[in-house]
Amino acid sequence: MSLSLPPVLCRPLVSNPRFLPVSSDSVPVPDLPRALRPPGGQSICLNLALIFSDPTLLPLIPVRLESPENVGGLAIPPCDIDHTAYRSCWFLPSTPPQSPLSRTPSAALPLASVIQTPPPEPTHTVVIVYRAGQDAIVQVVAEILGKPWTTETSLSTLRKGSNAVVVGILADDLAGSLEGSEKTDRVLINTHCVDDGSFPEESLSDSCNYEFLYSLRSPFFRRDLTRFLSLILGQTRPHEDLKTKNRTNFISTTFPDVHAALPNLDILSVGSDAVELRVDLLVDPLQQASDPVPSLRYVGQQLMLLRQHTELPIIFTTRCTKENGKFPMDDPNLFYKYLRRAIQWGVEYIDVELWLPEEIRKRLADDRGHSIIMSAFHDFSGTWKWTSPEATRIFAESAKYADIVKMIAMVNTVEANYELEYFRSTIKETCGPYPLLSAVNMGQMGQLSRALNTVFSPITHPLLPMIAAPGQLTAAEINEALHIMGQLPKHDLYAIGSFRSTPQSMFMEKCFNELSLPHTLTSIDRGPTNSIERVITQPSFGGASVHPPISSSTACIPAVSEAARAIGLIDTIVAAREGSPLMGENATWKGIRATLTRDYVPSAYRGRAAIILSGSESEASAAIFALRSLGVGAIYTVGFRASGPLAEGLEPFTSIQSVKLVEQPFVIVSALPPEKSLLVQPLLRHYRTSGRASPPSTRGKVYLDLTRGERTGDPVGVAVQAGWTAYGIDDVNAWTTVETLRLLVGQNVPFDFVRMASGRVF
Repeated sequence: MSLSLPPVLCRPLVSNPRFLPVSSDSVPVPDLPRALRPPGGQSICLNLALIFSDPTLLPLIPVRLESPENVGGLAIPPCDIDHTAYRSCWFLPSTPPQSPLSRTPSAALPLASVIQTPPPEPTHTVVIVYRAGQDAIVQVVAEILGKPWTTETSLSTLRKGSNAVVVGILADDLAGSLEGSEKTDRVLINTHCVDDGSFPEESLSDSCNYEFLYSLRSPFFRRDLTRFLSLILGQTRPHEDLKTKNRTNFISTTFPDVHAALPNLDILSVGSDAVELRVDLLVDPLQQASDPVPSLRYVGQQLMLLRQHTELPIIFTTRCTKENGKFPMDDPNLFYKYLRRAIQWGVEYIDVELWLPEEIRKRLADDRGHSIIMSAFHDFSGTWKWTSPEATRIFAESAKYADIVKMIAMVNTVEANYELEYFRSTIKETCGPYPLLSAVNMGQMGQLSRALNTVFSPITHPLLPMIAAPGQLTAAEINEALHIMGQLPKHDLYAIGSFRSTPQSMFMEKCFNELSLPHTLTSIDRGPTNSIERVITQPSFGGASVHPPISSSTACIPAVSEAARAIGLIDTIVAAREGSPLMGENATWKGIRATLTRDYVPSAYRGRAAIILSGSESEASAAIFALRSLGVGAIYTVGFRASGPLAEGLEPFTSIQSVKLVEQPFVIVSALPPEKSLLVQPLLRHYRTSGRASPPSTRGKVYLDLTRGERTGDPVGVAVQAGWTAYGIDDVNAWTTVETLRLLVGQNVPFDFVRMASGRVF
């Protein structure tokens, strides 16, 4: 019987080279540490890490101890290793693989507990401050929020009984109306179009809670505004998802001008969970060379440009001269000015250096809104010790006002990496999982720590002009190192279904190559009923994408996510890892939800009517679940009657009279078969924009076409002509591929990168 041990801190068992063999096949070790001893009679699976004089060599050799109570030596399996190179011997616990079919399915939960809590309605009046001639943005904001709007000449005239959630006010009228107005029930957003080269007045920016810079020349204006509003109003919280990932990385853009990064930004971002904007490395062309700090005007334009071209969260960093940056340290208020403005601009992560006065760090934490604070500490002396009391003090001080503590030190020995792992384990044991600790060593000797760190590891890319710090690795190099150490074993992944139904398999293989993942991906036909069971029970099985999806009640899938159970379909099989059972998942509903929230905040759908057309309930179930997660109101069905767990609240259209009873749906979804796809067109025309809507109201309308294959007619074209915001199946496929890769290999591939390749893939 094998014993599965909890993770414990690896510790040296042999540290004196005189005990190491020269030509023997065994390594003498002292008694096994008490923390690693299992109950009598049980064997234990361990990894034997042999630390070499050459720090680039670090193999992990699996060893089984049948009698751990009396350890005199360890037999090393045959391998091509020069034993004279050993420096020390370490034990790392290794969890024995369990049968993926040995788990029992989780019990089904009521539908209300399965679907995540719908996004909350805005609790404050959103006041949009605009310049003369730019009042159109007020209506755009209202459409994105799905709320009525109006304009006022003074904040004091805001009507208590008004149903307008969005209120516009001229910038010239704002100054005189701030005094005496209530601040707790409104959010002031200064909006400014930069197309004429202007920039907001500092006093106006300071008087508002947030600020949105935009260009009407950009095709990404609407989506950029949606992302901004979603974050500052708490509609989306990207950190909530990232903090639960097993591993997160971020790419640092070291360009003096973001324009230079745009052609390759999609490729640069593969494997990254966030993008760092190194503000101190930006070079403002309008400033003197003697002034190393770019102007706020230039930084704001660069941030706007970066956010328009990536859906990844942004880390806003102002690095000082002492910590390998360019911001002068003699003016801490300069840091506050830029970091405070970044919060106003709706940046997801704010990097705050620990040396800044506590008063400034506290003010930033108090005013952060929905931004996440990363405390940053760097030591370039080369004498830093992770085992010193100073390291613990630095963490405690950093944790006061931060959600993530980042500690980075220059080291000169490979042993410093193991000291760091000891420190990391101690912090987790004494302080718990939060705040998150991101700790790495700089320099060539510290590269091992970059592979072992799992929280926001800074990575580089060959296409960047320079690395942001000594010893930085690419995402591919980190994956290669993890594979060599046995932390990223090779798995066999599968695309199950006909080649035509699994076209993303070719794209996924390219992603594996780009990220240097050791896995293989094989496309196979569905085959007989029991063929899937034969695949998923293979010891090397690493997961599968299944198209068309299989039933969630498939007997050979031991556990099913609650979403997949409610939808009734499994399109992704996640392999058993780290004590979790083999799991059936549904990625399609997340792809649909991500598509629907590109141009509207999630709460815009709350309580609104929806119509779904489909030939069967199974074809529509993922869309129903996605809409329910957005809190939609009544859902009307055409072409099918629901009887499964999602049937509650669905109302079938039975006649033309039924159509007339629905005044205006907010969203129409078509999952009709290709030969019947044109049947949705009369509905799109019937609910076309009438032009009779009064100025204070807004009626957003979304059409989502999920039909696969060659259609009859052009429903998307008809929808666009009728005033709908329309999305096709390609958008959903791209978002679903993003989610599938996250589930199968834990790596992030940006939507824009997937979409860029869609002409060749989907």
